[in-house]
Amino acid sequence: MRHSETTAGVREQPMAPALAMPTADQDRACPPVAAWLVDLDGTLYHAAPVRLCMALELLMAGPSWIAAIRTFRQCHELLRSAQDGGREGPGERVPPGEGVPGSDPYRQQLAMTARRLGRDPEALEAGLAEWMQQRPGKWLALFRRRRLLAQIAAFRQQGGRTALVSDYPARIKLAALGAAGLFDVVVASGEPGGPRRLKPDPHGYLLAAQRLCVPPAACLVIGDRDDADGEAARRAGMRFCRVSRFYF
Repeated sequence: MRHSETTAGVREQPMAPALAMPTADQDRACPPVAAWLVDLDGTLYHAAPVRLCMALELLMAGPSWIAAIRTFRQCHELLRSAQDGGREGPGERVPPGEGVPGSDPYRQQLAMTARRLGRDPEALEAGLAEWMQQRPGKWLALFRRRRLLAQIAAFRQQGGRTALVSDYPARIKLAALGAAGLFDVVVASGEPGGPRRLKPDPHGYLLAAQRLCVPPAACLVIGDRDDADGEAARRAGMRFCRVSRFYF
């Protein structure tokens, strides 16, 4: 079943942001929302100001890591496209065994980046963890979406189940956001029990629903990218809420 952006079935619970009210037909067709499955990057915090602050910090203290981070992100999008049947561009062929189910996409991304840069994988991983997980913490806290975090807390207090689903390691960032206690389940690439496929593949969201013991049709996905979170939700038979960049 493919669901549009709606809060169909939610009763006396905080509404997720930027959602249309359900129609009577949608309300009858869909079961009550029992779980919120939430993306991290760009969803729980405002990505643009965080990236700007980190870009300035990199220019001042870590210019040697700018190319590594850029290549790392390019490899992420390349793996995402390859696993979803996309076409690689010139010089961007994914090696055999990468971008396929059965291994951690984060480890694949690290290995691909290390090869392209000719760098030691362990040193690369340590540096990327510092610049992409640890150092941004202060900016994540400053630019977090306070209203959305409060809504998640209220939904949970009223009996709703919650899960964090991310294509990147999440626990360090969750701690920086003060949100580590808001989620019953964390499904994050690069961490134990993480998904084996990147969004828009639905594996991460389906895994979260399974661990929450909630059927997919009773789940609401909250994210900032329709092409990743939204498409994954639709493939999983879940409803989707796209968070506006203007939502605080």
